[in-house]
Amino acid sequence: MTRMSITNMPQAATLDDAESISRTLARAFADDPMMGWFFPGAASREPDLVRYFTTIFTRQYARHGVCERTASAAAFWVPPEGQAKAVPDADTVAELEEILGDRAPLFRDAVAAAAEHGPQEPHWYLAVVGADPAARGQGHGAALLRSGLAKADAAGLPVYLESSKPDNLPFYEHFGFTVLGETRLPGDGPLLWVMRREPRPADA
Repeated sequence: MTRMSITNMPQAATLDDAESISRTLARAFADDPMMGWFFPGAASREPDLVRYFTTIFTRQYARHGVCERTASAAAFWVPPEGQAKAVPDADTVAELEEILGDRAPLFRDAVAAAAEHGPQEPHWYLAVVGADPAARGQGHGAALLRSGLAKADAAGLPVYLESSKPDNLPFYEHFGFTVLGETRLPGDGPLLWVMRREPRPADA
């Protein structure tokens, strides 16, 4: 039996981890189509992404979600009981709009478009998962995905996510996700794929 490396072992993420997690996710999403659309300036993208992930982690997901990390990856999940609270409040929206600058209207439209495809049934939502490119292939993202899926399975609930990166779809499909549909984000933005995974019994 292959043992999980201690660096791959998922741990609960706390507010003290905000800086390291945000830098990891900024590197992970540097080539993500949706993040590239929100932050088109190549030179400023990484520092802008650091600020973006710091804001959503500290103000939303660390408070109302289930956040885990490894040495080189992080994942933010929202269970059913946290979904109403995880919606950004006015101060968070203002902070995100300041980071996004003139791209803020596109961001608002994209959030609204994604919400139209949101599930009505109780579910777990995978908001963010990403691994530092320098550590890809070492199982960090997979370890975090398995950890969160196990929690959803224990609750007997499906999991939903959205992805704008087609290369990631086979990775999610490997873990049981199927594509429900795709939509192009407003303003001639990138395609967004909506995916769902059925809950699995513990002995599956």
